[in-house]
Amino acid sequence: MDLIKQKLELLPDKPGCYLMKNKDNVIIYVGKAKKLKRRVSSYFNRIHTGKTAKLVSEIVDFEYIVVETETESLILEINLIKKYDPKYNILLRDDKSYPYIELTNESVPRLNIVRHLGRKKNKDRLYGPYPNVTAARSVVNLLNRIYPLRKCNTYPKKPCLYYHIGQCLGYCVYKIEPEKIKQMEKEIIEFLKGNYDNVEEKLTKEMINYSNNLEYEKAKEIKELLDYIKITLTKQKIEVDNVDRDVIGYYEFKGYLSIQIFFIRNGRIQGRVSKVLEIVDEIGEELTRFIATFYTKEVLVPKEILVPNIVDNKLLEEYLNTHILVPQKGMKNKLIEMANENAKIKIEDDYELIKKDLDRTYNANQELMHILNMDKLDRIELFDNAHLFGTYNVSGMVVFKDGNPSKNDYRKYKISVDKNDDYGTMREVIYRRYFRVLRDDLEKPDLIIVDGGIGQINVAREVLNSLNMNIKVVGLKKDNKHTTEALLANDPIEEISIDKKSNLFYYLERMQDEVHNFTISYHKQIRSKGAISSILDNIDGIGEVRKKELLKKYKTISKMKEASIEDLDTILPHDVSINLKEALKDM
Repeated sequence: MDLIKQKLELLPDKPGCYLMKNKDNVIIYVGKAKKLKRRVSSYFNRIHTGKTAKLVSEIVDFEYIVVETETESLILEINLIKKYDPKYNILLRDDKSYPYIELTNESVPRLNIVRHLGRKKNKDRLYGPYPNVTAARSVVNLLNRIYPLRKCNTYPKKPCLYYHIGQCLGYCVYKIEPEKIKQMEKEIIEFLKGNYDNVEEKLTKEMINYSNNLEYEKAKEIKELLDYIKITLTKQKIEVDNVDRDVIGYYEFKGYLSIQIFFIRNGRIQGRVSKVLEIVDEIGEELTRFIATFYTKEVLVPKEILVPNIVDNKLLEEYLNTHILVPQKGMKNKLIEMANENAKIKIEDDYELIKKDLDRTYNANQELMHILNMDKLDRIELFDNAHLFGTYNVSGMVVFKDGNPSKNDYRKYKISVDKNDDYGTMREVIYRRYFRVLRDDLEKPDLIIVDGGIGQINVAREVLNSLNMNIKVVGLKKDNKHTTEALLANDPIEEISIDKKSNLFYYLERMQDEVHNFTISYHKQIRSKGAISSILDNIDGIGEVRKKELLKKYKTISKMKEASIEDLDTILPHDVSINLKEALKDM
């Protein structure tokens, strides 16, 4: 604490970023400030509650970086959070992206659902974002039902199923007038921009024709499509201009910040995003950081963003290079009030669920820490092995941080020796993992859990000792029904009984299921590739080059079996495709 006091006295009243560290010299929080001295000092000269209090209790040191402008501090803050993934900056761990609908810029366009916008050069042909992939897919299916666009990525040699059911004009074989394609393209763009008149007119005529011909089932199907447009899409119209804008609202409730973002496109609410996070920083800073981070990910920045008055709109305007408005009156202010009210409803409705989830994750993790007499348990790495009679030998590692899975940290291991040797497998995977942790100076776990008994634990400990690494290793004992029965820990190893109705038991079981499912999935993938490879080796006309192309495109037997002969013909001669399909029939 004396070190911190000395450093506080040296802090300048300039903009910059600060990095809080724990006793292991690990960065646990990154923040920015207009005036570093005032902001950093506030952590140590005030009484805090909730998550801020937990953060302050772990701080033993800090660093700071001075910059020239607030915009530079915001950019630096986001980059530092990405780099260090601090424990208390949980925001960037939510790597969810939102789907867009793409109308491809080709002579015969296609409709695709895309997420990775950075790969798209022509962003003017993207429409969205949609709240989820189901909503985007419903719109794409509707448009494909009405407009017979091209569906295939590459043209086959003859018309496919879509042509025969009237959802494609057979562009691969027949020459279609460009004017007809352009007209379809124009109407699709109008629909995606919110003008549904042409589509409703087409569907109404089609429904009447089916009804007049006594084809009532088909007429009913069209009626359901019309209802989807009128009920799900048209009702979202609001009395505002047609500028593409997002509206952001917030509500503070018992240490949590509830955030709502409405996507308004062409005068309609196209979707919304809800986010609830524990408050660590000042609310204005939390919300400003959230907005900057949200648009740093796979979300297109609209022409205008409406924000509450606690947000630093000038800072965001410079950072995002778009118009950030804090409305004071009129319709735009009512939109902010609507977003604030929805944020309030969301947190009040979900608060009990959030508390229960906290008990199942963070609090269960804390209970495990106390049972094992540890003073810190931020990161757990779990291992599981899988093989088939000693062949296709693999291991999987999953990672939990503060009670939640960290999927970006999951790893797969193909074991070098194919034989039924669980101890040998454990020895190899533990050595490979933690030799690399040492070599590359990666983050070490506080706890390792092996999905096995005393022998597995001892092997893991031996390897860690040989690497001169002091990491606690425990195991999970299973009963005769292959479910978690007890925790194996301590030295000498002993059984620690866990109440099967407790949150800790469900936490351990969840981790065990996660690593098991991850490893089994990888094992099936390896087996499938091995099976495909052996099949391909026995087909005349498939050499190493074609074999690699097939494995790269299809990856699994099931995907290769689903492929049509026309699809296989894009890689293979037609007669070889037929032979391959015959060979796959019995698989």
